[in-house]
Amino acid sequence: MFKSALSRPRHILSRLKHLSIIWKTKGTRHTLSKVFKKLYLKLDTTPPAVIEAAPAMATNDDPYARWLNKHYPRKADLRKMAETLEIFPYKPVISVIMPVFNTPERFLKEAIESVIHQVYPYWELCIADDASTELYVKSILKEYAEKDSRIKVLFRSENGHIARASNSALEIATGEFVALLDHDDLLTPDALYEVALLLNRHPEADMIYSDEDKIDEGNCLKDPFFKPDWCPDSFLSRMYTCHLGTYRRSILNEIGGFRAGYEGSQDYDLVLRFTEKTEQIFHISKILYHWRVHPESTATGTASVKSYAYEAAEKAIAEAIHRRGEKGRIAGVTDYLGHYTVRYEISDYKLVSIIIPTKDLAGMLNQCLESIFKKSVYPNYEVIVIDNGSTEAATAKLFADWSAKEPSRFKCYPLDIPFNYPKLNNYAVTKAKGDYLLFLNNDTEIVTPDWIDAMVEQAQRPSIGAVGALLLYDNDTIQHAGVVMGIGDVAGHSHRHFPSTTPGYVCQVKTISNYSAVTGACLMCRRDVFDSIGGFTEELAVAYNDVDLCLKMVAKGYRNIYLPHVVLYHYESKSRGYEDTPEKELRRLREAAILKSRWQYMIDHDPCYSPHLTRGREDYSINI
Repeated sequence: MFKSALSRPRHILSRLKHLSIIWKTKGTRHTLSKVFKKLYLKLDTTPPAVIEAAPAMATNDDPYARWLNKHYPRKADLRKMAETLEIFPYKPVISVIMPVFNTPERFLKEAIESVIHQVYPYWELCIADDASTELYVKSILKEYAEKDSRIKVLFRSENGHIARASNSALEIATGEFVALLDHDDLLTPDALYEVALLLNRHPEADMIYSDEDKIDEGNCLKDPFFKPDWCPDSFLSRMYTCHLGTYRRSILNEIGGFRAGYEGSQDYDLVLRFTEKTEQIFHISKILYHWRVHPESTATGTASVKSYAYEAAEKAIAEAIHRRGEKGRIAGVTDYLGHYTVRYEISDYKLVSIIIPTKDLAGMLNQCLESIFKKSVYPNYEVIVIDNGSTEAATAKLFADWSAKEPSRFKCYPLDIPFNYPKLNNYAVTKAKGDYLLFLNNDTEIVTPDWIDAMVEQAQRPSIGAVGALLLYDNDTIQHAGVVMGIGDVAGHSHRHFPSTTPGYVCQVKTISNYSAVTGACLMCRRDVFDSIGGFTEELAVAYNDVDLCLKMVAKGYRNIYLPHVVLYHYESKSRGYEDTPEKELRRLREAAILKSRWQYMIDHDPCYSPHLTRGREDYSINI
């Protein structure tokens, strides 16, 4: 690109003299920036594939097409970026490493062109050809290397597969940061600019990842993946950071780069090890990468494509768990390739106190208690019922019957006050003897026999605050699969009213995930965590007290987690009725105002949810 543009005869001598003066007084980097800016403002710098892709989407009714029309960078945006980067005080060289093997000719050229057309000029493209047998590959790579001195090519003498080839590319990298590009994928023209912009705002960043979408063989953009910020437990369940990933090269070298034997999941293994060395992990909530979909790519996500990649991922997760001093087993999520469930060993079966506030409705409470005592396999638990002023004879008889049947495990304490969920639970904690507290609504029914075990597995981990479950309505649709801040002005439930069989957005329903909050209808935490945050906030008598509890845990540095393999029925609001009277709505608004006064910043930006997903519904649809 630079060769052809600078070889135009018009005014070439005067331009060269001018550049010579700039070079002598300002240095190479400043000269390069001046040249690049001149060229960028004159040339159409958008990669051909992208020019074709976005308009092709924009003509139909697809929601992502409308999103692209609103958010994809236009030429004017790119020109503005080219001007803005002039004032960046920090302009690190970013080494884009790309292992290559027999890449289809068109895809290879488009991948390289997507780097050449970057707004940000301070890059080098480090290509390692893994002994391709197609002769055109070497010819194309040599041609591009001759055109642009920033393109460096290494030809391996023998095929070593992707991990070794990536390491070969890494060996010739000199940049402070390394970005990974597959040989048939595309960077958006602003990709490295956005990385550099973040580094100027956060020079402490060691790892940066962006959102991504897919591009098919017809260059049509589809299937955007709008990601959460860094969620370690979500990451242990699937490789979600993926593309575009940019890493500090010194840490890559410290951990030994890519490991052979993890082909197909070598990036996942790399990031698992990388994130054990740093917590400076940042997310750019923009589409910066187009992942090519064709029959041989892992983007296809079918069982026939690279099944070894999924086996390598399980091995990488298992080794990460072991390195971190934890014990557990890894299993793939049935029917959902690339998603995994970590089941930790329980180090000590400490007492779990199951806390249930109630008032009359003996039949419903009895159904809940029956399911606990008959189905639970955890060996060490107690049930504490707080009676909030029951008056019916059937309820008194129920308490007496359960006290007789379970004298050591069932306890009932009266607290006859106006309904205040936090006060009832805080009082119950003073009576509880357990190291684990499991807050449970009286209108629930256990489905999963090892529900307590699964929740303890997570709650025992020092980093975990609240543990939540998958709750279903009696028609087998989802009532709760995690709480998302900002939905419906305050908070909403992930995938509410979806069928229980749905995988959800990017398999969110079926995969262990971090959320900012989980519902108090079934919530476990350690007693020491509960005590450290002062328990439930009693100002929030009915609504949002569980959300507030969880956000206090987040503020203390704990992570909250949703477990899809813990399933209960929740016959919601059968105990107190629905919030559908003017008085109840007024009270809800008052309590919403209290929550906003405490946690507005979390409502505005939920780190476990993308700003590009809707806040108007609970369905994870695109925010257009």
